Amino acid sequence: MENNNVLLIKNATILDVEEKREIEADILIKNGKIAAIEQTIDICTDNIIDAGKRYVTSGLVDCHTHLGLKGDSQGFEGIDHNEKNDPVTPQMRGLDGINPLDVTVKEALAHGVTTVGSGPGSTNVFGGTFACIKTYGECVDDMLLSDSVAMKSAFGENVKRTYNDKKKTPMTRMGIAALFREYIFKTKEYLRDKESGKNPKFDMKLEALIPVVKKEIPIKAHVHRADDIMTAVRLAKELDLDMTLDHCTCAKDVFNSLMKVDYPMIMGPSLGHRGKIELQGKGFDSVALFSNAGKKIAITTDAPVVPLQYLNVCAGLAVRAGMDKWEALRAISLYPASFMKQDHKIGSIKVEKDADIVIWNDYPLSNFALPNYVLINGEVVEGIDK
Repeated sequence: MENNNVLLIKNATILDVEEKREIEADILIKNGKIAAIEQTIDICTDNIIDAGKRYVTSGLVDCHTHLGLKGDSQGFEGIDHNEKNDPVTPQMRGLDGINPLDVTVKEALAHGVTTVGSGPGSTNVFGGTFACIKTYGECVDDMLLSDSVAMKSAFGENVKRTYNDKKKTPMTRMGIAALFREYIFKTKEYLRDKESGKNPKFDMKLEALIPVVKKEIPIKAHVHRADDIMTAVRLAKELDLDMTLDHCTCAKDVFNSLMKVDYPMIMGPSLGHRGKIELQGKGFDSVALFSNAGKKIAITTDAPVVPLQYLNVCAGLAVRAGMDKWEALRAISLYPASFMKQDHKIGSIKVEKDADIVIWNDYPLSNFALPNYVLINGEVVEGIDK
């Protein structure tokens, strides 16, 4: 995916999410990176895109998807995001199930989404690791930013339903929390034995959880109902773990409690039907509430729950519900990039970052907005003017 050519974007109206300002400038790209951002750049090259004062952003980012893991129009053959026969499967890697040739990947790219976190679903107490990938390429290994940005863990209804049907633990919320504790305790003991030279018998599950207990990656906690959110918070505190709170559908019910803790919140999907009990609090008003109170919020489509090409539309609906427009732009770029620890590479237009850039035909949070050009690593890969 490396592009060694020089590319100059002229007359851009850059939406600078880091400084919350619009800048009229040129952007110079070299070797797939942003090399310069200046009011006027004169350089000898035939490789020029005239943005014509259009809005220009970094590529959009969604840090909670199942992109490529639940195939479009395929039924069971394409369903690879939930391993449902064991509630503890941390050894699963989303990377190993992602199909980069699924049509939904191309659709996301065509609508300006250039990077995602993609990984296991929500049937297990520990489901496996999320990978961070770009949305262009034929082989997922070549699209990879990180093979492990988080460990998926689910609380509440989905886990209960899955294992109640099998008549095995966990069938209750108590059982979910107990299994979570058990495996974190086992992993800490396993790690102590390894570090002290006791050479414990190899355990694939515990090996996979070592980065969690060492706080190298966070727990990615699937939580909708308010009590499940607070159970996840309780476990993170008790066991000294990093954690993101994903979905947070009923978070406004525990607003005061959540404002006292500092776990990143990844909110959504907020567009669509309330298809189960846990989704009764669904709505963009909650996203706006926490953002306006000072929380850094990432907006998620939970694709394919909401098709990923509507990520910018979801951010626009959050603005309609009262969210600041700059915070909404950050919620689909800088914040999800930072929650995956990739903001040194992606998430904003800044010198030395990857040249993942979108030139829009309208303000990007408008439902009319489409990309004229989508660039990944400085290469034009999609867009209506490509």
